[in-house]
Amino acid sequence: MKVLLNDGLEKEGLKFFEDYGIETDTKKRDLNALIAEIGQFDALIVRSATKVTKEVIQAGAKGKLKIIGRAGVGYDNIDVEAASQNGVVVKTAPFGNTNAVAELTIGLILSAARNIPQAHHSLKKGVWEKGKLKGTELSYKTLGILGCGKIGQRVAELARRGFDMEVLGYDICPCAEAKIKYVSKEEVLKNADFITIHTGGKAVLIGEKELAIMKPTAYIINTSRGANIDENALYTALKEKKIAGAALDVYVNEPKAEGTEFKNQLSELGNVVFSAHLGASTVEAQRETAIEMARVISNYLIGGDFTNAVNAGESIELEEKAVYPLFIHHHDVPGVFANIDKVLADSNINIRANYSRQISKGDYAISVYVLHQKVDAKTIEVLKKIPNVCDVKI
Repeated sequence: MKVLLNDGLEKEGLKFFEDYGIETDTKKRDLNALIAEIGQFDALIVRSATKVTKEVIQAGAKGKLKIIGRAGVGYDNIDVEAASQNGVVVKTAPFGNTNAVAELTIGLILSAARNIPQAHHSLKKGVWEKGKLKGTELSYKTLGILGCGKIGQRVAELARRGFDMEVLGYDICPCAEAKIKYVSKEEVLKNADFITIHTGGKAVLIGEKELAIMKPTAYIINTSRGANIDENALYTALKEKKIAGAALDVYVNEPKAEGTEFKNQLSELGNVVFSAHLGASTVEAQRETAIEMARVISNYLIGGDFTNAVNAGESIELEEKAVYPLFIHHHDVPGVFANIDKVLADSNINIRANYSRQISKGDYAISVYVLHQKVDAKTIEVLKKIPNVCDVKI
């Protein structure tokens, strides 16, 4: 099997593929070359630089392409709909950068609250400024989190343990295990001293209406997606001191290459702190993401594992359809599965999955069929009569 790493991958990820006997190619291809050559590869892994278009996916699907991996959390640069239409699974590596983004979030909160970048910039210019840079403390304040997934939960943990902050959270799917007090989005906006976004997606979560609800002493932090905040509304709110400040790591329009000029009207204001999309930019995060990406791609290619898939259920439970298990003890010989499948098909029973393992070290196996319909007694008797089948149970 062969994997194209069009945006490269850390050596730890490459080593993982090597250990699995999977060949890797790290040569960078432009769009035309990618379309021309992608059919040679079983998998394509990208970061944010490569745009995986419908044309790329269709060309790959005509060849060997089975899976696309995004070494990171977001997958806006992949046409997931086209992948689904062409039978190509899309996976992400969302956990490798959890701590890195959470730590940067805390750093940005501190930077905004204590005017650290402004003080640094002033001293670099040779000017000692102190009185005008008076800040505010984090301890015992209220942190509001919009989006309480892995990153949001880690931010909450750091805020509680490090600063004794009260944590309010809003999420469409609250995690009961997270030590977060879940409230409505409006309550988060109304009560939090610091609000941080960790939702992803392209929807505007903070606009003029939301900014108007916030305290005039509150700060907003975004390490999620630039589109999550209406930058024009934020500019007005900051300029008119309707909120105290903001700290941003992501923007609606970001430069495409290193050294490119950054233009944003928010840079005119003194109560906003910037960083250049550094959320996952740590040695540790890059290493962990590479390993996670290599693992989930390899596990799919070798064993059909759907972990981290974004266009297919990671597990049957997530499909939210009723299923019924069927347990079959049989000789581990060719032809058994074909005969079982035929009996179930003749009974109009759909097979969702089949998990089979050799039992002990003998010539027998236990197969568990996960079905979408119940098996009646008549069908069970037919299954029991199949050559090399020992027993059938529901």
